[in-house]
Amino acid sequence: MRVRALSGALAMVVAASSAPALAALGGTAASVESDRISMKAARRSTSAPNYTVQDLQTSDGTLIREYVSPAGKVFGVVWRGPQMPDLRQLFGDYFIPFRDAVTARRSERGPVRIVQPGLVVHSAGHMRAFYGRAYVPDLLPQGVNPDEIK
Repeated sequence: MRVRALSGALAMVVAASSAPALAALGGTAASVESDRISMKAARRSTSAPNYTVQDLQTSDGTLIREYVSPAGKVFGVVWRGPQMPDLRQLFGDYFIPFRDAVTARRSERGPVRIVQPGLVVHSAGHMRAFYGRAYVPDLLPQGVNPDEIK
């Protein structure tokens, strides 16, 4: 079962490699609207002291949460739902380092956990129950703890 999950994750990475990229992680706040249109999602915004959270709810029940700094940069993304979102779209320019890190750990089983100086990703799940989060440590607004990205 774990081999199937890892194979599925690698297949999603390969499939997403050919998808058109919309800026998200590391992109501007305007990219959130591009994501909403592309995903045909409903959008809701909430504010916290040091950032804004943009929730995108797709018709299949997948929730994508994008964290935007006061400087207008997307510094974190979270997903959960029955479908794995298009990670190329959510990760933007950070997708290639993510893909390379997943490929390098090909023999490992279980959830994906990548911790690099420029990118942190945790992703897991199974059919109809995927979840994960990613953030760029250098883009975290001052005073924001990575644990707030959930």
